[in-house]
Amino acid sequence: MGHKAVWPEDDCLKIEKIFLVDDDPNIRRIAEISLKKLGPWQVELAGSGRELLVMLEKSKPDLLILDVMMPEMDGPTTFQSVKKQFPDFKQPVIFMTAKVMSHEVDEYLVLGAAGVICKPFNPKDLADDVRKICAEWESRQSREDALAESSELLVSSGD
Repeated sequence: MGHKAVWPEDDCLKIEKIFLVDDDPNIRRIAEISLKKLGPWQVELAGSGRELLVMLEKSKPDLLILDVMMPEMDGPTTFQSVKKQFPDFKQPVIFMTAKVMSHEVDEYLVLGAAGVICKPFNPKDLADDVRKICAEWESRQSREDALAESSELLVSSGD
C-alpha cells in the first residue's frame, strides 16, 4: 500500500512539472521516483545550475527544486541567475540542503525561496513536504497580492 496524502484540489498550487537540480545522481533518482509516484508529477532532472539554465530556455516548470551545495554554481547562485536571465520566472523555488541552521534558512527565504527541505530527506515524505511548502507559498503570495491591491486603492483614493 502506497504512502500518499490526500490533498484537496484547491489546497495547493497546481503543479504538473517539476525541475529538480542536484549534482548527486543518487539523490536525483530517489527524489524523482518519490515525486513521480507520490506526487504524481512530471519530473525533469538537471545535474548542475548551468544545465538548468539550458533547460529553462526550452520550457518552464511549475516548481523548481534546487540543491544548495553544488560545484561551479551553487543553488543560491543558480537561483539568482534564473531570476536575472528569466525575469518573468515567478514559480516557487524550494532549496534542498543539509545546511538548515535558522540563519541559513533565513538567507534562502530572503533570496525568495518558497521553502527548504532538509537533507537527508525521507522519500516517503518528500511529496507531502513539497505540497506543504507550495501551499504556504501560495498563501503568502495571495496575502502579498491582497496587500499590494489595498495599497493601490489607498493611493488612488487619495488623489
